[in-house]
Amino acid sequence: MTSSKIELSVRNHDRDLAGMTYVYPVLSRRAGGVSVGVNLNPNNACNWHCVYCQVPDLVRGAAPLIDLARLEAELDGFLNALVNGDWLLRNAPEGAREVRDIALSGNGEPTSAAAFPEVVELIHRLRQKYGLTRVPLRLITNGSLLGRERVRAGIARMGEIGGEVWFKVDGGRPEDIERINGVRMPVARVVRNLAACAQLCPTWAQTCVFRWDGVGPDAQALAAYLDVLERAGSDRLRGVLLYGVARPSMQPEAPRVSPVSLDELECVAEAIRKKGLTVTVSP
Repeated sequence: MTSSKIELSVRNHDRDLAGMTYVYPVLSRRAGGVSVGVNLNPNNACNWHCVYCQVPDLVRGAAPLIDLARLEAELDGFLNALVNGDWLLRNAPEGAREVRDIALSGNGEPTSAAAFPEVVELIHRLRQKYGLTRVPLRLITNGSLLGRERVRAGIARMGEIGGEVWFKVDGGRPEDIERINGVRMPVARVVRNLAACAQLCPTWAQTCVFRWDGVGPDAQALAAYLDVLERAGSDRLRGVLLYGVARPSMQPEAPRVSPVSLDELECVAEAIRKKGLTVTVSP
């Protein structure tokens, strides 16, 4: 692991910042501090193509085979630097010098890794080793692979060890899902997967709101989105993580994507709250 100073910023989530294959630190708006990222998709491959995605050179596909020994060595060394060294003092801004989570995220869909359940166990061992069991393990996922037994097993294990899932839900109509996430997926499957995930592990819906060709989501799109949350079971969800685009998209659709105002985000948040859900807003 590099010992050089790293400039952490909410506007820079470069996975190569720390010079490692799998482990990268970020300053997370939604986590509220330093997030230790675990990138299981160093090949920049994802089964979705979200128009706001900040991953450069994104390709369709799945995670490669994971070198578990290398992942463990990288994470072990980095957690040691955080807990026993001065990494946070040197690299994190004042007021954000706290490890808020270890996040399975990165440059693609993490649950597409065949070793996903083994990675969950590996991270948990190191959390125990460094006394970080109060630091949650978070999975940031599009939720599309909940039909796979190994994915459900890994998520269920996360539920047992105090983890949580941030499950992407950006639209409630087939045309919205296809336009935003680049996939053709029945809404019923999104509902089913979200409900199943919430039964296995504490789950938040995470939703990106933005302008498309200068226009924000209309009333019909918002109503369909809210319907997905209700059908999945609003009472099962921890809430909704609502956020805007703080960093530029690296996809060909980038010129069509622009931020909404904080007032617009708050209007969406209020509509969600009326359904009985907790909402956090990150512009």
